[in-house]
Amino acid sequence: MTTPIELVVLDMAGTTVLDDGVVEQAFQRAAERTGVADRMPWAEALDHVRATMGQSKIDVFTYLSGGDADAAARATAAFEGAYAEIITEQGVSEIPGAADAIQGLKDAGLRVALTTGFAPITREALLDGLGWRGLVDLALSPIDAGRGRPAPDLVLTALLRTQTSSVSAVAVAGDTVSDVESGRRAGAGFVAGVLTGAHDRPALSAAGADAVLADVTALRGVLDQRELLPLVTTS
Repeated sequence: MTTPIELVVLDMAGTTVLDDGVVEQAFQRAAERTGVADRMPWAEALDHVRATMGQSKIDVFTYLSGGDADAAARATAAFEGAYAEIITEQGVSEIPGAADAIQGLKDAGLRVALTTGFAPITREALLDGLGWRGLVDLALSPIDAGRGRPAPDLVLTALLRTQTSSVSAVAVAGDTVSDVESGRRAGAGFVAGVLTGAHDRPALSAAGADAVLADVTALRGVLDQRELLPLVTTS
């Protein structure tokens, strides 16, 4: 017998929040301002950034700096500052239909948590910019959980804080291999990849996604098709 989903854990940038290259722009500004990636060709550094989308930014910069923790910390702070600048310059937008999709999940009786590799200050700026503070039940950054993705900590912390009954009652969705791997490692009952961000269908499937969706708006329908929604819903 399948376990009905009680909690949906959604990634932010690239899954519910439109990225449009902002993360890469912020990484480039941070690298230029701190020299953190000077030990390698920029193309190689950018390839690493793309491959590790969804992971904790401090972990990414630790790699780029060759393990220099102080340099990584400075670069991470520069990244967060640069991201805030870009949000101010360009504004922030949801993935089309994301807010309605989140509300639809809540209307189906589910709790919704957002997770991100960003620091809390950036996460909160995104929530404010989108007006989502009253929309979701919880929003978490790596510092809130222990380790960032692909570790399972963010998913498991969301489960604990929402008092979800079991890991099998959790669904996870994200646009990166790290999102999918995090959900798998946590033992989530359903893990979906979405094609609105960093990684493509073959990568998400290879990481272990139960389904790869065009975008987050398709999630409720897939859960319904697989009879994973609660038997009693509010809509």
